[in-house]
Amino acid sequence: MADVPGVIQIDDFAKVDLRVATVLDAQAHPNADKLLVLRVDLGTEQRTICAGIRAYYEPAALVGRQVIVVANLAPRAMRGVESQGMLLAASTSDRSSIVVLSPEKPIAAGSRVS
Repeated sequence: MADVPGVIQIDDFAKVDLRVATVLDAQAHPNADKLLVLRVDLGTEQRTICAGIRAYYEPAALVGRQVIVVANLAPRAMRGVESQGMLLAASTSDRSSIVVLSPEKPIAAGSRVS
């Protein structure tokens, strides 16, 4: 595991609350060329999440899609829009391709990812 940067213990990972969210709306961020602003349903609440995927996804293609989010990340202002979580995505090392992580089959919004 010497190749893995920033190795953490299982207790650290257990602090991260990964949840399934359904994208209700997606728009281009008004002040950032790389960001989309997503409104997502976490089952018990709706949140706004900013994601740096604008070059890879058309907003309309995300509406209705289920995604994985970090639900307990502290809110952060991103170019004037408060992001209330983080969308999980995988990317190639050169960032030429980014893929949003999604459940294989539909599942209730708010379901825990473990």
